[in-house]
Amino acid sequence: MAKKKVKNKKPSQRWKAYKISGDKIEKSRFCPKCGSGIILAKHKDRLYCGGCHYTEFLKK
Repeated sequence: MAKKKVKNKKPSQRWKAYKISGDKIEKSRFCPKCGSGIILAKHKDRLYCGGCHYTEFLKK
């Protein structure tokens, strides 16, 4: 049999959740249900947790 073709994986972009300003490191929001360590994904109009499906809608 022929070998399967390996698909290229998109690298993690977890580093985008952190911002460095001076001596402080600011993090994105954490999920209130899952606890610290689980960062909410930022979408156009909401924040979303992939683990527990918690959604927070942003105000306009």
